[in-house]
Amino acid sequence: MLRTRQNLGFTLIEVIVVVSLISIILFFSMPRFQNYTLLDETKKVSRWIIGKVNILKDNAVLKKQLYILHASLDNNRLWSTSESMTPEELKNAEQKAYELPDKVKLLDIEYVGKGKVSFGEAEICFYKNGYSDKVFIHIEDNENKRLSFLIEPFLSKVKLFEHYEDFGN
Repeated sequence: MLRTRQNLGFTLIEVIVVVSLISIILFFSMPRFQNYTLLDETKKVSRWIIGKVNILKDNAVLKKQLYILHASLDNNRLWSTSESMTPEELKNAEQKAYELPDKVKLLDIEYVGKGKVSFGEAEICFYKNGYSDKVFIHIEDNENKRLSFLIEPFLSKVKLFEHYEDFGN
């Protein structure tokens, strides 16, 4: 009877080839991964704004009450309130506001026909009849990349522009 030698492991050549291939893949993918992580804060803020606007529009219609998205341009914070909140709940909502990361700045809120609010506080209303104020929310990251969010009065989705867009364009 002939016995065949059983394969007990990997050869040194096989291990070197696999490690080399993994190294090459990482070498080419790391720059892309680093760029992705730099933009992660901007994407996080974008998701929050889009999600919050959708929730406020839905809640305004479902609960038949006015909802307001507040933007403190000086403090870089966003929070929402409704007309049914007590004064204590209003104060609590402001204290628990969403603070934008240090890498992202709230530039301004632009209303159609009313112009821009660049400092202080701005309010975006979501009415119980299913419409909202038509506004642009503008943000900028620490690399001067600007994003614009268009909130349409009768559309449910927020339109995102990867540049500074305004009603004059």
